[in-house]
Amino acid sequence: MKIQSEATDSRTSRLPVDALARRLPEDGAATTTGRVDWIETYDVAVIGLGYVGLPLCLAFAKAGAIVLGVDTDTSKALHLAAGKSYIKHISDADVHTAVSDKRFTATADFSALRNAAAILICVPTPLTPNRVPDLSYVENTARAIAPHLQAGQLVVLESTTYPGTTEEIVLPILERGSGLKAGRDFHLAYSPEREDPGNPRSTLREIPKVLGGLTDACRERATEVYGRIVREVVPVSSCRAAEATKLMENIFRSVNIALVNELKVIYASMGIDIWEVIQAASTKPFGYMAFYPGPGLGGHCIPIDPFYLTWKALEHGQHTRLIELAGEINTSMPEYVVSRVIDALNDAGKPVRRSRILVLGLAYKANVDDDRESPTYAIMQSLEKRGAIVSYNDPHVPTIREGRSNHAVAGRASQPVTADYDAILLCTNHREYGAIDFVSLGIPLIDCRNMVTQRPPAYYPA
Repeated sequence: MKIQSEATDSRTSRLPVDALARRLPEDGAATTTGRVDWIETYDVAVIGLGYVGLPLCLAFAKAGAIVLGVDTDTSKALHLAAGKSYIKHISDADVHTAVSDKRFTATADFSALRNAAAILICVPTPLTPNRVPDLSYVENTARAIAPHLQAGQLVVLESTTYPGTTEEIVLPILERGSGLKAGRDFHLAYSPEREDPGNPRSTLREIPKVLGGLTDACRERATEVYGRIVREVVPVSSCRAAEATKLMENIFRSVNIALVNELKVIYASMGIDIWEVIQAASTKPFGYMAFYPGPGLGGHCIPIDPFYLTWKALEHGQHTRLIELAGEINTSMPEYVVSRVIDALNDAGKPVRRSRILVLGLAYKANVDDDRESPTYAIMQSLEKRGAIVSYNDPHVPTIREGRSNHAVAGRASQPVTADYDAILLCTNHREYGAIDFVSLGIPLIDCRNMVTQRPPAYYPA
């Protein structure tokens, strides 16, 4: 679908409330707020100004929309108001431009949502320690929206979740809290995020946007909104189909990463380099797609999302055996990496206890500052339980921030790369590490990413 017409340049562009209501089909437009007073409006409001929500805000602002960003973290609003970004791969210049052009405003005040034509929800959907979906962020956000919901508004959930969440969780909360009827008084849809941070070739505009609506009219309204910032909208039959699409994408990656992680261990026992095998297999022009092994899964999607389907499938008497097996393999990778560190220390005649180890890379992928669910934390914890003295270096994460998986190490600072360690463990292939002369350091190197070409004598693939 082609991008729709640009928004008006005026910050005070206004619509009467009942004009929003008339966007609904004629047979469902009878319910209105009863008000015809004029209000200042935002074209789009985005709730959750993190790795998904903030890029979305800036994309709409760049397309000419007037955008409201909402987050319960007031410090984010303060940063953005000052034209500053708190996400490394998003520049201060982009934020400053959107704010100074009066196309983007950030706030912690949910009451401002009543003035938005469309409300997009981009909040976390983690797992509990028992791998049960934690929808508290989604539920609390829906409750916060409901008192301010107006007739004619569009609400879209973007957070990754199990099929049925939009209709079974979000819809009843919005209806109870607003007194409005979804599909009649307001539009409701689901459109999963497809962010690829750190990849300069992957832009939001060029990534097709999957979208499902509660009704055909809901889907059409959401298509109009997203058509302003993406070249192609991919409509599907329902919110459930769109929710299932996102899970399929991430399960596909999880299973295939698990396959190469398992083959890595098997081939290593045979003296075969998995990276050489992958490179050779990649020359096949059909029937093969390259996936790469690593120290484990990180980020908000791949380690978490497959288990949303595992949980939901049980409700229907189904068991996701392949998904669960892939999860077991991927979550075992940090311990495999630790075993390779032990091998390196043993070969040097040193015990793990009291050995000084420098870990390179906390971010879960190269060249970003996103350390959510990073396997590096599990590796550090395992080594420290064995008595090792562990430090880290990451040019993108100068200080470890508080998070769900790193309470024990929060507050630690990145250390310089020197030869004052018994071993170096490379977990994340940041571009900065390509400039390090590991040979001259003269200490064992354990490489989880096949990044180092000039290898020291004591080199250990992991």
